[in-house]
Amino acid sequence: MLAINRRSLLSGSAAATFTAAGARLAHAQDTPGVTATELRIGSTTALSGPLSAVGVQARCHEAFFKMVNAQGGVGGRQVTFIYYDDGFSPPKTVEAVRRLIEVDKVAFLFNMLGTAPNSAVVKYINQKQVPHLFLSVNGDKWGDYKTHPWTMGFAPSARIETQIYAKQALAQKPDARFAILYQNDDLGKDYVAGIRDVLGDGFASRVQTASYEITDPTVESQIIALRATDADVLLSGASAKFVVQSIRKVTELDWKPMHFIAYGATSVAGVIEPVGRDRAVGVMSSAVMKDPNDPTWASDAGVMEYRAFMQKYFPDGNALDHYNLLAYTTALVMMQVLRQCDGKFTRENIMRQATSLKDVEVGTLLPGIKVNTSPTNYHPLRQVQLVRWNGQIWERFGKLITGSEMSSN
Repeated sequence: MLAINRRSLLSGSAAATFTAAGARLAHAQDTPGVTATELRIGSTTALSGPLSAVGVQARCHEAFFKMVNAQGGVGGRQVTFIYYDDGFSPPKTVEAVRRLIEVDKVAFLFNMLGTAPNSAVVKYINQKQVPHLFLSVNGDKWGDYKTHPWTMGFAPSARIETQIYAKQALAQKPDARFAILYQNDDLGKDYVAGIRDVLGDGFASRVQTASYEITDPTVESQIIALRATDADVLLSGASAKFVVQSIRKVTELDWKPMHFIAYGATSVAGVIEPVGRDRAVGVMSSAVMKDPNDPTWASDAGVMEYRAFMQKYFPDGNALDHYNLLAYTTALVMMQVLRQCDGKFTRENIMRQATSLKDVEVGTLLPGIKVNTSPTNYHPLRQVQLVRWNGQIWERFGKLITGSEMSSN
């Protein structure tokens, strides 16, 4: 078992600065983006467009790597983090990724945002054999190590997440009827697939769906149509902007289903506050991280280190924002991979270390949740905790769901 937090990572980074200069030079000759003094990392995100609120993760990563550099870098090198705004537009993603690989010569790509943007470039990236790590996506396909051996997601699969929601709903009401709002892309379709996995032949008679495009201004008409079904369970398999709209409209329609929302849309700052704390009461989701809004973690070492990082290196960021906490958590795991490289930053070794994480404990993950990868497991997080909004915090309930309980069909 390996536990990591900011302090241990930085002490490891400092120690790694003593790597022999000759070895650094030898490895630098083999890999774009790696010199004797520099490690170059690339990313794309949405600083503009419909998902710009999520783009804060890249700004948080920029601050994180500044912290790493201030503490001596990693493997004797300073990190240069280059990211471009693609506005969540796949054609712009293609342009930006080509620039990162062919012009900026990054060693690898980290935490690129979005299903459609990543889908537009995944084949090219794998042809180039560039590590494409810990994507900011929830789609089940990002664990497909056979098709995309250089690509790995981070968060739990949306399909598995939805299986858990369906089983929870059926435990409360075995004959429940379901309504699903989903984004019309591979990610959104995972939410539909997860319900189908659980209901099997009963899916057609018990489920109504409504899709939306990421460019749509609103999903109000879809929620109205789903309300007409009088379903017992509503799943909003949507990004933050549309989850806000769905919660608001459900309240306006005086509809009281069991309402589950996507794990990636639970930000208090980005979702709950815009909706209104009282309107969101009873909404359910899943969690993998300690919520900095929850007084339970006020004196927790991992959360305190996160808050200290935010205050010193990213003071303009909101420490209570789920997306900043997620960025910080993902960066801690990325740094663990780089430490395991032991100064040898070839693309092959970076990928080898990314696929050999064993029971890694991160200070901001919930107790019991560990990071595990292997050459045949590209889903680093396979454990979740169900949570319910109680008006003040996301309150945990039930047991940690793990292992065979989370295997997709």
